[in-house]
Amino acid sequence: MIKFLDLQKINLLHQQEIEARLLKAFRSGWYLLGDEVKQFEKNLSAYIGCRNAIGVANGLDALRLILKAYMELGVMQEGDEVIVPANTYIASLLAITDNRLSPVLVEPDIDTYNIDIAKIEADITPKTKAIMIVHLYGRVIFSEELKALAQKHNLKIIEDNAQAIGAEWNGIKSGNLGDAAGFSFYPGKNLGALGDAGAVTTNDDELAKTIRTLANYGSEEKYVNKLQGLNSRLDEIQAAVLDEKLHYLDQENDRRKEVVKFYLDNITNPEIILPQLPENEKEHVWHLFVIRTKERDRLQNYLKDNGIQTLIHYPIPPHRQEAYPQLHHQSFSITEKIHEEVLSLPVSPVMTDEEIKKVVETLNNYK
Repeated sequence: MIKFLDLQKINLLHQQEIEARLLKAFRSGWYLLGDEVKQFEKNLSAYIGCRNAIGVANGLDALRLILKAYMELGVMQEGDEVIVPANTYIASLLAITDNRLSPVLVEPDIDTYNIDIAKIEADITPKTKAIMIVHLYGRVIFSEELKALAQKHNLKIIEDNAQAIGAEWNGIKSGNLGDAAGFSFYPGKNLGALGDAGAVTTNDDELAKTIRTLANYGSEEKYVNKLQGLNSRLDEIQAAVLDEKLHYLDQENDRRKEVVKFYLDNITNPEIILPQLPENEKEHVWHLFVIRTKERDRLQNYLKDNGIQTLIHYPIPPHRQEAYPQLHHQSFSITEKIHEEVLSLPVSPVMTDEEIKKVVETLNNYK
């Protein structure tokens, strides 16, 4: 069986280094808000190229805290609107509604799967305060037009960078393109922890300070609570693992690109719509390699019967989820088409050449 993502194999690539860092963190006797977190935050901010990185408990909390901090700072208030892609993982919306803000969904570009920037302005109202862009599947979505639009309407640009760490636009890393960015280090991500973990990056020092305070019960000094905060802290163990794995991120992203190049050059089955390669290959780190086909479930079963594990990202769009009955009346035909047709093939830094060839041959033999 070719696994969709062999996490054990990925982590064992750096077994000795990771185990040494784990042992060091364990023996330190300090397990929260310590040196491992400080070092990872410093190295992450240097890698992304921004002034501040704040470790938090997970990717959803990263986005929740950005919005919550903007509300504390008076930039937003309950009932304000945040533009968000209709084609995204539900966490993007959960962060918005958890802060009693209103998500305004915008269709994607069918070729990139990311939000269609040309469609955003039509949905901007006096209540719009931010645009949340999602670098879906590892592909950056950004443009000068988006920057100009945000400036024209005085909107914050928030990046959901859960899937695209290491990607670049015009030489700038994702996570440093907008006003603030949320990262997920869920184990299956390109930079994955050994459990849940996340971070926020921003060049806004006041925002960073507010997020750090909110994430620690609203406290800057123990037992003194300035704000009504949360408990959302990155722990020392996860920080140690992430800091070690950060050294290898670019190298592992490069291997993903090699796998993808072979797929794109050699999958020739006309039943399968392949993802597009951006003009600048640095704009995509291929967290997922997502194809489309009319009879998706049939193809998935065929691949499973031939020993190839695949996943669907995602089977139900957010506006069709039970959690959001208030969105059920809305129709997003491009999003719905994507969700009915997409299938994610195995792509990872530990796939062998033989496994890649088998995936290609099996797909080309599909009728």
